[in-house]
Amino acid sequence: MPSSAVNFLEMWHEDSFDRVTTSRELGWAAAVGFNAVRVNLHSLIWEHDRAGLLARVEWFLDVASKQGIRTVLCLFDDCGFGGAEPVYGAQADPVAGVHNSRAVASPGRATVMDREAWPMLQRYVSDVLMQFGTDERVLFWDLYNEPGNRMIFSADGFDRYDEALMPHSLALMTAVFDWARATGPMQPLTVGAWMTPQVGSTEVPFQSEIDRRAVELSDIVTFHAYCNASSAGRFIDHLEEHGRPIFCTEWMARPVDSRIEDQLPLFRERGVGCFQWGFVKGRTQTHLPWPEALVVQHGGHTDRGTWFHDILYADGTPYDPTETALIRKLTGASYPATID
Repeated sequence: MPSSAVNFLEMWHEDSFDRVTTSRELGWAAAVGFNAVRVNLHSLIWEHDRAGLLARVEWFLDVASKQGIRTVLCLFDDCGFGGAEPVYGAQADPVAGVHNSRAVASPGRATVMDREAWPMLQRYVSDVLMQFGTDERVLFWDLYNEPGNRMIFSADGFDRYDEALMPHSLALMTAVFDWARATGPMQPLTVGAWMTPQVGSTEVPFQSEIDRRAVELSDIVTFHAYCNASSAGRFIDHLEEHGRPIFCTEWMARPVDSRIEDQLPLFRERGVGCFQWGFVKGRTQTHLPWPEALVVQHGGHTDRGTWFHDILYADGTPYDPTETALIRKLTGASYPATID
């Protein structure tokens, strides 16, 4: 997400689609050494401005491709971190001091639970896949981010799982695979396993019904790993049993010990592609920590003096030059201290 967008609705809306910032930051990504980016679409943008969204996706794919970057497009997302249902139009400014305060799900909890709305969702999936399903600039399709993860916060603490939402998300995820495959895309389809056990646990990972079904339906195996390198290695051991290419589609959160200096070499050694969360510090405020209850659940500590995600300041300067130096070393990229 460009640093000028507070969420993916703002990123893709006609009035706030920021070509200048997006182009500049994709250039920085290439200079750092990235060869792919993962980006969410939003069904509400398609519903209200189909032609505009498709044109903006085409522009994005073109700009990224010219920088040597391929794109992973994500169609749905239950992780509405900000807590509000998505609304088309101008988005509110971020809440001061709060991590990802305006993040919204796609299509949103109410629509996921309303089966009568699903024909529209099918048209959205089919249309986007028909437009870009044979486009070599698209690396693979991440059909549904963290199905069932409503991110419920209350005075009593935190619960990642919405029991009322889960069966609907499972059914929608299964349907989305069918809808996507019916269009005949050339790229692999996947949904990432995301329900990880507590850090230090010997529990077998990704055993929920949604995670097991996601791995079963996927052409390539994808997963999330906000954890230390030891736990990430154990997750890879488990997922290698499926005998398919593996990508970690979310990782890197410093205060929970998911760090570039040890985990990136691990992924390289194990032949696992990886997409860290965050790039340039901006309106998402994802350099700030998760809520404390979520950090503790991941075995970490709340430290507002350490960036949670993201690796560059708004002027292109690295937050930690040793991180970008390591990325440069592992990818052979050339990266100056600052970029104009």
